[in-house]
Amino acid sequence: MLFTRPLRHAAQGVAALAVAAGSVGVAHYDKAVEVSVDGQASSVHVLGSTVADVLDKQDIAVGPHDVVVPSLASSVGDGDHISVRYGRKLTVTVDGKTKEYWTTATNVDSALQDLGIRADGAVLSASRSQPLGRGGLTLAVTTPKKVTFVADGKTRTVTSTSSTVFGLLAELGVTKKLDDVVTPAMPTALDDGMKVVLKRVVTKQERTTEAIGYSTTRQKDSSLYKGQTKVVTPGKKGSKVVVRKKTWVDGKLTTTKVVSQKVARKPVTAVVKVGTKSRPVAAPDTSSSSSSSSRPSAGNTSGAGINLANSAMWDRIAQCESGGNWHINTGNGYYGGLQFATASWLANGGDDFASRADLASRAEQITIANRYYAKAGLGPWGCAHAA
Repeated sequence: MLFTRPLRHAAQGVAALAVAAGSVGVAHYDKAVEVSVDGQASSVHVLGSTVADVLDKQDIAVGPHDVVVPSLASSVGDGDHISVRYGRKLTVTVDGKTKEYWTTATNVDSALQDLGIRADGAVLSASRSQPLGRGGLTLAVTTPKKVTFVADGKTRTVTSTSSTVFGLLAELGVTKKLDDVVTPAMPTALDDGMKVVLKRVVTKQERTTEAIGYSTTRQKDSSLYKGQTKVVTPGKKGSKVVVRKKTWVDGKLTTTKVVSQKVARKPVTAVVKVGTKSRPVAAPDTSSSSSSSSRPSAGNTSGAGINLANSAMWDRIAQCESGGNWHINTGNGYYGGLQFATASWLANGGDDFASRADLASRAEQITIANRYYAKAGLGPWGCAHAA
């Protein structure tokens, strides 16, 4: 019995110690902690030992791009502060170049500063004060660029926040007409130091009526002497309507292109009969008659010297044959003021002076005419009547 009382008191002491210890343990694990999520702070009481425990108890889930301070594995003490900043995906396109970023900033301006994206004077697709939600944001940034602009004869340097050449023209209030040419092309992204050139293009169509030359058909005729010709059908020029497209660039004509041609009147082919009959050999004319139909005097015989006998008569015939043009060459096979066929010219020594009559002088042509006249009279000339 002597030992029973102390034992009971000992048991009671042990129980008292256990209760006391339990009270101390609860006090030790219950901690007051401040938790801040994206700047929004709240006080919580937790029993966990790490930051991860605290966040788990508060149903705060964090991902790989979120920032937690102190780290999730850090132990928690009474009065500690835990900061959680959620990561936001920011897709930024700067002057056409796109890049993805993760940021814990909560608005556009702070995100640009945190990421070191220079946007001074730039045009943004969203307000700088716009909040960044957990879903992130896609942002376009157009920075100012110095551009040389050439148009309408003027060159100027401008600063533009447009993203394309098209936007630059709109910003400057410059109108591009349909045919105008812009270099580089309108959709091209604008770069710092770029040169943009606008060329004014004017295109017009012009309609003109133009002549069509006629051809000549020669027919042999045995009823005419060699060297004689007879026009059966006079040639007539035709006409055609020609439409041309002309292009001016900055006031200068650069190209001319035929768009269409239409014959308005067909040309008429000239038909000329050419004599093939040989002339009879004429007896020398010894008369002294000055009649225009007589044979020439002895002064008209062949020779290499100049012979201007009957020059007045030859001038009259030349006026009829060629309009008095001693160097005419119309392409009809007859040359010079007296319309020599090349064969007749050479047969009478014309090559003493030139290969063709039109290449010889008036005096030389008269000299050869006198030689021919001495042989055949005025028969070879269709305008003999003008003598």
